[in-house]
Amino acid sequence: MSLTARHLLLLGGTSDIGRAVAKHYADNGWQVTLAARDVEAASRNAADINTRQPDAGVAVEGLDILETESFVSFLDALHPLPDTVVCVVGMLGDQEQAETDPDHATRIMRTNYEGPALFLDMIAARFVSRGYGMIIGVSSVAGDRGRASNYAYGSAKAGFTAFLSGLRNRLATKNVHVATVKPGFVETRMTAGMDLPGALTAKPKDVAERIAGIEIRPRDVIYVLPVWRLVMFVIRSIPEPIFKKLKL
Repeated sequence: MSLTARHLLLLGGTSDIGRAVAKHYADNGWQVTLAARDVEAASRNAADINTRQPDAGVAVEGLDILETESFVSFLDALHPLPDTVVCVVGMLGDQEQAETDPDHATRIMRTNYEGPALFLDMIAARFVSRGYGMIIGVSSVAGDRGRASNYAYGSAKAGFTAFLSGLRNRLATKNVHVATVKPGFVETRMTAGMDLPGALTAKPKDVAERIAGIEIRPRDVIYVLPVWRLVMFVIRSIPEPIFKKLKL
């Protein structure tokens, strides 16, 4: 796969998926800026990529997705404005804790929906003013239907999916493409210890390749593993009286 070398801003630079995406773009000649709350951890990812690809020059900027008041100054300092922004920010959290701890539930919801949505809305306005841009948001199949096992996380991802859909609709005539990526299960530190079904589980590099493919063939909604489109169609089609009796 070949990409035209440009500039990528990646939100979530400490995650396994974020590192894979950054490496894939850097390997194809892009300038990459990793944005993350933990600058030290993001710098380790940047250093690893730069060591493997000496011409990459991956940079790091501090950004806490929950500190929405810092977004304007962060964007003002971006020179140049990136051609593409990819948001892989996410927090699975603990559903049982979220049911009794409002602070934990709030952090899950703000991390997966509020912060990313507000940031992408702001950068979208700048892309429109410039005349072009690409926005790629990594959501989740968990947002396709609420389930007892992770509805705090799933509801936030559902909101993010709806936001990306609305943003895509608004910008359809503005030369700014908005894509939604739904990975399903991915082998990362966030899912470490979980019993993941092999046929439904992707690797971070699989997600990176699918995201990078949007640069070549723009798509609106992508399930990283196509089988998830069928799986979620079936789950969404289950009548509510039956669904309530299932342990999902």
